[in-house]
Amino acid sequence: MPDAPGSEALEALGRAALAEITPERTVGQLREATEADGVATLLFSTTMGGYPGWVWTVSVSTIDPDAPSVLETELMPGDGALVAPDWVPWADRMDEFLAQQAEQAAAEADAADDDDDDSDDDDADEHDLHDDHDADVFDGVDIDAHADKFDPDSPGSADASDEDD
Repeated sequence: MPDAPGSEALEALGRAALAEITPERTVGQLREATEADGVATLLFSTTMGGYPGWVWTVSVSTIDPDAPSVLETELMPGDGALVAPDWVPWADRMDEFLAQQAEQAAAEADAADDDDDDSDDDDADEHDLHDDHDADVFDGVDIDAHADKFDPDSPGSADASDEDD
C-alpha cells in the first residue's frame, strides 16, 4: 500500500472541503484523524453555538497518495451531543396516547365516584342540621303565618267563617 499523504495535507484538504459547505469560523480544531482501508476520516470540532458535542466529519480517499479526494463531509453528533429522540410511528404514538387517555378517564371516574359518595353523606348531614321550618319562607312570605287562612279545619280560616254564616 502506498504511503498516505501527511496529516497536515489531510487537515488542509478537510478544511477546504468544509469551507465549501460552512463558514470557516464554524470549524474548530482537528480532534481526531483515523485511516483504514484507504479512507482517512477527519473529525473537527464545531464552534456553532447550538451544536455542543457535534463534530464536522470529512472522509478522504487515500488510495492514490498523490491525489487524495474528498468522499463526503457532514456534521455528526458526537458523544454527549443533543439529538432528537428516536422516531416513533404515528400509529404507535396514537396507541400510547389513547391508552393514556383511557387511564386518565378511569382515574377521574374513580375520583368522581369517591367524591359523590362523600358529598351524599355531607348533604344528608347538612340537611339534618337545618330546621325544616326555616324552609317555609318562600319569596319573602312565611307560609306558616298564612296557613290558617287556607286550612278549612282551622277556627280562624276563611272557609270556617263561611260555614258559620
